[in-house]
Amino acid sequence: MGLQVTGLKVYYRTLRGDVRAVDDVTFGVEDGEIMGLAGESGSGKSTLGKSLIRMDSRMRHVAGRVDLDHKELPIADDEDMREFRFKEVSLIPQYAMSALNPTRRIGRMIEELLRSRGIPFDDVRSELNRRLELVGLDPEVLTRYPIELSGGMRQRTVMVLATLLDPSLLIADEITSALDVSTQRAVAEALVGFRDRGFVDSLIVITHDISLVYQIADTIMVMYAGKLAEKAPTEVLVNTPRHPYTQALLSALPEVGVRYEGKRLAGIPGSPPSLRNPPAGCRFAARCPLAFGKCAEEPPFVEIEPGHFAACWKAS
Repeated sequence: MGLQVTGLKVYYRTLRGDVRAVDDVTFGVEDGEIMGLAGESGSGKSTLGKSLIRMDSRMRHVAGRVDLDHKELPIADDEDMREFRFKEVSLIPQYAMSALNPTRRIGRMIEELLRSRGIPFDDVRSELNRRLELVGLDPEVLTRYPIELSGGMRQRTVMVLATLLDPSLLIADEITSALDVSTQRAVAEALVGFRDRGFVDSLIVITHDISLVYQIADTIMVMYAGKLAEKAPTEVLVNTPRHPYTQALLSALPEVGVRYEGKRLAGIPGSPPSLRNPPAGCRFAARCPLAFGKCAEEPPFVEIEPGHFAACWKAS
């Protein structure tokens, strides 16, 4: 049971050549697991998430397969994926608060979505009301237009909508990036509650903020330039990261209670490589303080300790 991604390659076709946004990625998410997917902008994390549900027509599936609960998802074909979306795998998209149709009342939108899946609205009305109340929303929001709701209310509405059909896998893409700190916490706790109540079996929470997923994730996986850098249980990755990129990301985070008048946060020098023409070998080598000759060869993403994977020649 759970998710297994094997050798996945997803490119964007442009006039100047293919952008290798996800380039030969292999990993798994266990049933019941919350996995944080972290990395800086352009690392490929959002593309990876959307490719699992085929929600972007610009994507080109080049290679690899995705299995969910021992069934292969037809991620190369938009039409074939329709029967799996929202029922087997669902997505809370980035900028979800702006994804609601401003000309439709919330209840009308949900009714239309259910109708497109062959499900009568009356069959789920009572469960819908219960789930709205679980995330702190009055069922009266169904009579409102999106503009009448606050940002946090809209985000929680989209979360309920995305999980209404109890998908096996939920992908949450940067769902707290436009929210204040207190609302971020409420949304993160609601995600955990969905898993704990059995509304979803497993989650992938995509973020650039490791401090957010540290609070809720069982494991964290880090991407860099279309490749996987590291994956480990949350405490292990945060306390003993083995990949230099993960170490640099964590070093750039401020520590609670530390004053920074006389101390500067450490950034990562340089910029990520172009994914139209990525360098051979380790893609982080040009920015890595530990780079050496062997980094001209691409390091495999391998298990260096039980449950701890990394793609670095010096990780072991």
